Amino acid sequence: MKVQLERVLPQEIEQRSMELIQQELDARGITLPPQLAPVVKRVIHTTADFDYARNLAFSPQAVELGLAALKAGATVVTDTQMAHAGVNKRALARLGGEALCFMSDPDVAAQAAQAGSTRAAASIEKAARVLGGRPAVFAIGNAPTALARLYELAEEGALQPALVIGVPVGFVNVVEAKELILQSRLPHIVARGRKGGSNVAAAIVNALLYRLG
Repeated sequence: MKVQLERVLPQEIEQRSMELIQQELDARGITLPPQLAPVVKRVIHTTADFDYARNLAFSPQAVELGLAALKAGATVVTDTQMAHAGVNKRALARLGGEALCFMSDPDVAAQAAQAGSTRAAASIEKAARVLGGRPAVFAIGNAPTALARLYELAEEGALQPALVIGVPVGFVNVVEAKELILQSRLPHIVARGRKGGSNVAAAIVNALLYRLG
């Protein structure tokens, strides 16, 4: 069987992809608010999953607050090395920021073992110590325990999230952890339900970074 491929130059593939995404959104009768569209379309571009056009939930001014934090050089904290690898650190560095992930740190593993918790939860506790109260963007794409611990520490005043990207994927405690954030006063972008992932977390961070040039 002969397949006819669309002729697209390498440097035009992403632009063409975004055009096709917009065409399909139009065909589905989905109109995205202009401020949210770049984030939603970047996630669809990463996943090829149009469910995100409906299940991404944004708190009031979430995008604006995230942009302001990144523009001011905020730290991005991820819950996985995969999300950390996916964040465009060159774009982040141009703004004076950095991306951190503590999941592989030996002291985090030791703390989790001692406390009987997960490394993901312990990594958020370490983030609170390292940040020392400085605002940060948290991109949680895998571990609901990280999201739940983030919520608890924020409630205690030990963390000041400028934005919480809450998109862990899975079945156990995933929906419940997301609901904690959805019902909180924390600025957030949350993928309702079970869907998400480290790639989605990184995509949302990058969508914000690309808005800043």
